[in-house]
Amino acid sequence: MRSSLFFERYTLRMSTIWQSFQLMIVRGLPNTILLTLGLVVIGLVLGTLIAFAQVYGSRPLRWLCKIYEQVFRGIPILVLILIFHSGLARSFHILLPAFVSALIALALRSGAYQSQIFRGAIQSVPQGQMMAARALGMGKIKAIRYIILPQAFRLSLPPWANEFSSVLKDTSIASAISVLELTKQATLSYTRLSVVPGFGAKWTLVILLVLALIYLVLTYAGNAGLRFLEKRLRIPGFELKGKIER
Repeated sequence: MRSSLFFERYTLRMSTIWQSFQLMIVRGLPNTILLTLGLVVIGLVLGTLIAFAQVYGSRPLRWLCKIYEQVFRGIPILVLILIFHSGLARSFHILLPAFVSALIALALRSGAYQSQIFRGAIQSVPQGQMMAARALGMGKIKAIRYIILPQAFRLSLPPWANEFSSVLKDTSIASAISVLELTKQATLSYTRLSVVPGFGAKWTLVILLVLALIYLVLTYAGNAGLRFLEKRLRIPGFELKGKIER
């Protein structure tokens, strides 16, 4: 009788723990991946456009891009998220979903950092190549597209891998406005377990360690994919020196 009761309690506990981890994977992980991909794509487009504007644009355009870069690199991530989520809603009645608010704020910040990566890559391409392309009759836009951009892309891959890792980990801050990504789902899981009889708060550390492990696996997998791409596209002796500080 006692063994049967013990087995039932044990099964119930394991089922509750498994449900908590399952929620992290089924609900939290897809949102984290989706948010990361959105940040990478939007930041890539913004960063590329700003980088080319800073290198080849007019002085007023370069000045505007410099302001954008300094503003979004200088404001803390959490403050940016709160501006788009709470600030716009309370001051101007512009109600954005939490996911959209986090996506916009983090993408604008990532675009500012990625612009420096691509600007350094563009400036590492010898100026003589642009001059040679123009001498062959290419327009400026065509020369940038076919001569400068492919080389700049190869050069930017190593530092861009670091930006990918930072963007992935930055998504955890979206939990502050209740975006149901990995970190938010983990906090909900250990809060739920803490009030279940027989668990208490002792499982908090376990859940947080599992959360850390998931982020570690995602970061490693992403960097491994980018390293593979870098090796496939690498030109010996044609590398970008230095790194972008965050």
